[in-house]
Amino acid sequence: MKAIIFDFDGTLADTLPICYRAFQDVFRTFDGKELSDDNVRAMFGPSETDIIRKNLTNGNSVEAIELFYKSYQENHQQLVQVNNEINDMLKYLSGRGFKLGIVTGKAKRSLDISLKALHMDDSFEVMITGDDVKKPKPHPEGINRALSVLNAGSPEAMFVGDSDADIDAGNRANVRTIGVQWLPNYQTAQFTSKPDALFKDVSDFIKYIR
Repeated sequence: MKAIIFDFDGTLADTLPICYRAFQDVFRTFDGKELSDDNVRAMFGPSETDIIRKNLTNGNSVEAIELFYKSYQENHQQLVQVNNEINDMLKYLSGRGFKLGIVTGKAKRSLDISLKALHMDDSFEVMITGDDVKKPKPHPEGINRALSVLNAGSPEAMFVGDSDADIDAGNRANVRTIGVQWLPNYQTAQFTSKPDALFKDVSDFIKYIR
């Protein structure tokens, strides 16, 4: 095993609350709609900008996208906390020689905001965002691109995520799949596609790696 690739929202950071809040602000302001967390989660897959372009009734998607990032940045410190256990895990894995990557549906702009705020911006050798792919998860394009950058074959890699789309993408990329539910907010309570392993605690994942 050479490479460990992670999803981001709900996997490496408890950022789902800030994602919900920013989308809710956008659709309330521009469409007059009140969206629940479940309503927002149902739109996940493409990047934030594509979600807004595809789902906003109001045609002013440029201003709507700017409002999304304004809300995301202004509320980040309040709604998203640094997770020392996750950060220590990344340092441990890197110290063991694993190549680390991220494959996320997030746009690069919001990922950069979160990585900097959570002190993770120097942890990864590759980051594939929703801006970098034509086909979002569950399509394996993002994982395959990350493997290419990391110079790792499918049998040498695992993908770690908290949603059915993550596990499906990992399976289609022929890598080992790890389902996680170790943060307060995650996307899938019951995986439809069974991952190769499931962890509800970071320490158990580290034991698995050992």
